[in-house]
Amino acid sequence: MKKETPAALSKIPLFRNLPENDIEDVLRSGLTESRKYRKGAAILRAGTLTKKLGVVLSGSVTIENVDLWGNRSILSGVSSGQIFGETYALTGEMLMVDAVAACDCEILFLDVKKMTGPAFRARGWFPVMLMNLLMLSSGKNLTLSNRIFHTSSKRVRTRLQSYLTFCSLKAGSVEFDIPFDRQQLADYLNLDRTALSKELGKMKSEGIIDFRKSHFRILAEDRL
Repeated sequence: MKKETPAALSKIPLFRNLPENDIEDVLRSGLTESRKYRKGAAILRAGTLTKKLGVVLSGSVTIENVDLWGNRSILSGVSSGQIFGETYALTGEMLMVDAVAACDCEILFLDVKKMTGPAFRARGWFPVMLMNLLMLSSGKNLTLSNRIFHTSSKRVRTRLQSYLTFCSLKAGSVEFDIPFDRQQLADYLNLDRTALSKELGKMKSEGIIDFRKSHFRILAEDRL
């Protein structure tokens, strides 16, 4: 397994504002380990416990909920540099979601339960990492809140309009990429894939949007 360097990790939000010698101290402390996963592999499973959060070093991860009848909902996508599983690791609560590799990826695990114990609280990097963790967790709460907005309407088009508007605003452009394929987008918006594809086709034929795979362009902002 390739060893992660402090220089590379300093570009990741969890390690923001930490000098490389502090990051090296974290790596040498026994708090971290990295693993690689193939597309579709389960990284964390619902019904289990974890003491570690995951940092996506490369690739991406989806956070999913699958009920007893096999119905899947995608709650969020986790891209390179972002974290997942931190709430469960800190609280000790049983996982209610699955973390699944959306593509081949490499994950750095950080034992936050151990990190927040008395042995590491005097380290110079501790308050900085704690603040970074708080900021990242707050950002994820906003992301989950946004999903509630996107799925609140009963109409397929309204859900798409809400999500595409959000993506456009986030990108600062009428042209952007979304982190989902068609099935994942349907799962994220709690829609049937056929109904989703049909509505996307209608919006395209009406000249409201254009798209190819996961790349979208808004053509008529006033009608979106």
